[in-house]
Amino acid sequence: MRSLFFSFSLVLLSNLVLADGPADNHATTVRPVPPVGIEMKPADRDELLAGLEKLNAKIQQIRDAKEPLGQALLPDVEIFARAIRDAVAHRELFAERDVNKARQVLAEGLDRAEALAAGKAPWTTQTGLVVRGFRSRIDDTVQPYGMVVPESYSSSGATKHRLDLWLHGRGERSSEAVFIHERMNQVGRISPADTLVLHPYGRYCNAFKFAGEIDVLEALQHARTQYRVDNDRVSVRGFSMGGAGCWQLAVHYPSLFFAANPGAGFSETPEFLRTFQSETLDPTWYEKKLWQMYDCTGYAANLFNLPTVAYSGELDKQKQAADIMEQAMQREGLRLTHLIGPETKHTIHPDSLQLIERKLASLARGGRDRLPETIDFATYTLRYNKSFWLTVTELESHWEKATVRGGLQGEGNTVRLSVAGVNGLRIELPAGTSPFDPRHPVNLELTVTGTDSAGEGFPQTQMIAGPQPESDRSWVCEVYRDGATWKLGRRPSAGLQKRHALQGPIDDAFMDRFILVEPTSPAAHPAIEAWTRAEFERMVTEWRRQFRGDAIVRRDVDLTDEEIANCHLILFGDPSSNSVLGSIADQLPIGWNDKVVTVGEQSFDAAHHAPVMIYPNPKNPTRYVVINSGFTYRTFAYLNNARQVPKLPDWAVIDVRTPADSLWPGKVVDANFFDESWQLR
Repeated sequence: MRSLFFSFSLVLLSNLVLADGPADNHATTVRPVPPVGIEMKPADRDELLAGLEKLNAKIQQIRDAKEPLGQALLPDVEIFARAIRDAVAHRELFAERDVNKARQVLAEGLDRAEALAAGKAPWTTQTGLVVRGFRSRIDDTVQPYGMVVPESYSSSGATKHRLDLWLHGRGERSSEAVFIHERMNQVGRISPADTLVLHPYGRYCNAFKFAGEIDVLEALQHARTQYRVDNDRVSVRGFSMGGAGCWQLAVHYPSLFFAANPGAGFSETPEFLRTFQSETLDPTWYEKKLWQMYDCTGYAANLFNLPTVAYSGELDKQKQAADIMEQAMQREGLRLTHLIGPETKHTIHPDSLQLIERKLASLARGGRDRLPETIDFATYTLRYNKSFWLTVTELESHWEKATVRGGLQGEGNTVRLSVAGVNGLRIELPAGTSPFDPRHPVNLELTVTGTDSAGEGFPQTQMIAGPQPESDRSWVCEVYRDGATWKLGRRPSAGLQKRHALQGPIDDAFMDRFILVEPTSPAAHPAIEAWTRAEFERMVTEWRRQFRGDAIVRRDVDLTDEEIANCHLILFGDPSSNSVLGSIADQLPIGWNDKVVTVGEQSFDAAHHAPVMIYPNPKNPTRYVVINSGFTYRTFAYLNNARQVPKLPDWAVIDVRTPADSLWPGKVVDANFFDESWQLR
């Protein structure tokens, strides 16, 4: 145990040296992330490329054979080919030892390809260390994840196993080839008895945010199809950057896990950057609002329904993450279990780890509470709108705190909820879970809290006669607020409305399937032509470098009806250069022609100004269009994971005469959010 402790400490310290610090506070001198790798010896390069060619040929053979097993498991082979392709093409091997790692990764890929071509897949029943792959719905790229499969696991039988998600720390050199090799050879920090451990890649080094967050959820879903996972005994755990990811997933998805175990990391942006980074902050008003997407302190109430065991080293500066969450939870009346490793810096003390494992084993015996009688829920956005049987369907105003507190009272056939900042909600009790008397309707008592125009606090209570439970012991009820009155049912359609996964900001479009739509004609003005082309190329390059994906690109003239129906469209160019943008320009709330950009009563010269925005696609309002923007944080934010948050709201106007830099796409002359009906405020 002592040797494991010291080796783990050295790994963490080496990662920390490569990571952020006060030297990275200068936006004019930004080092590359990931760093530039070594120049490979020609013989090594030729060897890897020859092996890659052989592997790709075998993959094509499997693809052409169209055998069900081969089609289903092809990502388990393709992850090796993609890892080697990118490592060589983009110089993402960082030492001579990484070249040897790439050889081992390639050899494993070739072995799997040979087996799968013969109709065999021995790794699917293998115990120990196994690397798996899935195809992401976001961009069709294959993404890897690691599994630690206990020796007690059997691929047949009825026994289901606990699964722990373990989120890795920051590693700027953790390219796919390096990550896969690690997962082929290292068990990792945790390996509880009779427990499956899933190590998500998380799309590299972005603190499991945006596509990294979806990667974790997709890896978990894929593992559930491949292994006998007990869905009531899934935990989320992590350390350092992984601890930050653990806090985020815990507060955003409280009903998914039986326990959360964050260690170190960070749990919000501003105070962490001030204390750990010694950074002087000067955010815009909308950046402050957008911190609420990933700042966990505002969501602390959600841990009422999720058992949480936090860990920090006594001497670790990143103890700040748990300390500030402890304060936030105290404000909600909650007391955080916070284990502290004595005289310990940035690592997990072995005695603390033993105590953590005992606590999680005890929690696992009880499993996840499928139907808690009482819920305490907070959110700032409909992106994160669900906890167990409660779904918030409408907010009064995005990025202001909304809360729902209350519970089910089966004896009185009543649901009592106290709400603030909420205009719509849905309660859904699946078949067999309703605690209510099926002979009578269920009463819904809603108390709205807040302040009136004079700033005085008020409660308004209304009783609604809800539907009767069904004979399968299910119960579903939806209500919405019409002025001061709550009404039963779903709000009658009255045009666009912000809703889950269609609520902005711009970065939200890159958490689901999207296509970059490239213009085929010149823009109306040379400066706009140059700027939109540069922003398009930046998105293609940085999506691969930072989110480890190959963006799907279509020319405007090649876009299909199926793609419009199923994808967010990221449109680059202006109404003259991009025919798709030109066809919807008059249906967007910001006007744009070859003379002027119009925002309400404001107008800007179109020769030097361009809008960026997110909006429901007029051709398909269930999907977004984004105009001239990729993800909105830029290269300065790569240097510290706490900076990797949205930089722009729902729309902005950019003066392109100011060159793009490591912070902004140009000079932001105005920016704001759309209201809850997707209209200009």
